[in-house]
Amino acid sequence: MLYQRWREVAAGLSGERALVDLGAGRSWTFSQLAAEAERLEVPAGRIVYPRGDGATFVLEVLRGWRQGAVVCPLEDGQAEAAFGRLPGAVAHVKTTSATTRVARSVAFTATQLAADATNIVATMGLRRDWPNLGAISLAHSYGFSNLVLPLLLHGIPLVLVGSRLPEAVRRAGEALPGLTLPAVPSLWRAWHDANAVPTGTRLAISAGAPLPLPLEQEVFRQRHLKIHNFYGATECGGIAYDGTEVPRTEASVVGCAMSGVQLSTNAEGCLRVEGANVASGYWPEADANLGSGHFQTSDQVELGLDGMVRFLGRNSEVINVAGRKVVPEEVERVLQEHPGVRQCVVLGVPRRGAEHGERIVAVIVAEDGVRRETLESFLSSRVPDWQRPGDWWFVEDLMPSARGKVIRSDWRRRFLETTDRGG
Repeated sequence: MLYQRWREVAAGLSGERALVDLGAGRSWTFSQLAAEAERLEVPAGRIVYPRGDGATFVLEVLRGWRQGAVVCPLEDGQAEAAFGRLPGAVAHVKTTSATTRVARSVAFTATQLAADATNIVATMGLRRDWPNLGAISLAHSYGFSNLVLPLLLHGIPLVLVGSRLPEAVRRAGEALPGLTLPAVPSLWRAWHDANAVPTGTRLAISAGAPLPLPLEQEVFRQRHLKIHNFYGATECGGIAYDGTEVPRTEASVVGCAMSGVQLSTNAEGCLRVEGANVASGYWPEADANLGSGHFQTSDQVELGLDGMVRFLGRNSEVINVAGRKVVPEEVERVLQEHPGVRQCVVLGVPRRGAEHGERIVAVIVAEDGVRRETLESFLSSRVPDWQRPGDWWFVEDLMPSARGKVIRSDWRRRFLETTDRGG
């Protein structure tokens, strides 16, 4: 199904530009890309593992589709998984980012994968005259669904930058009068600070991690460019999208339900996603939370009458402070309102004596001159005392993963290791 759809797209757009790989200095029209895909050798096994951020990734996907193999994208350095015998209908396998739990594999049929791409193109209004500028990981669910699938299934041209450095992105955008730029918050911050956001950017998208409200507002004020927040999950792709043309006024707002997606909540207030884009299930161990067209998340949300989804936090990350619950995302949102806070992550670590629960730690990337006392005073009128951090750790960089996520469990481990050493 996927390869047939690609052949139809390539035939209809034959002489138009399809793919540019700036790192390799090459470009392809749709007919040239289709011809090169036809010349590729048959894969040796039933699974292909595309890697990297160049044109070879795209060609490897086409090689798998052509032979009916299962496609499992991998980051550079990520080991190939041994899946055993996958169900016959599986066409694609994703790996979760393991932000709060052990990484798992997620199995998709061709229909489910294509449905996510259709939802994204329809909801975001992706256009062929606004090529996607690819500077994010193609292997991540976000990059695959927003860059690779729109190219191969909908004919949205893709320009691969080959680097995430600000100067590379600036140069890549110079020749494009109109473009779509998907990124993660840490990249938006770096590009904005370096004045490297291409002037031809017509559609700006941020996903992979919460988009700080001050950053969104600052970019809009200085560049008249709205960054659209995109909320999704490996298990289903796109969930919600902020399609408004002005900055949000509430940091918890992540957008409205994507086209083709139905949202509800369970008794605990956790989001339930239904739609043709939802994966078949986890592999090899099934889970009742995923499958049969639905994905039950651990994300606590409010579904407003205005259609907006408000993300409150994850059940799995709630901090227990002497029996009272603290949602770390809520404290992070307040801290990010301070002009001296560039990045932050709030987490819970064990106290001595289980009866006292956890203590709250704030890991901060701040402007010069911002101190603990400054931020404590800032929080004092905004957050109840029992929700305020008791420990503060100022660092140079939060070092997001290749997928743009700050892994809370990694920083918890680093903090505990540092304090154990007397740091």
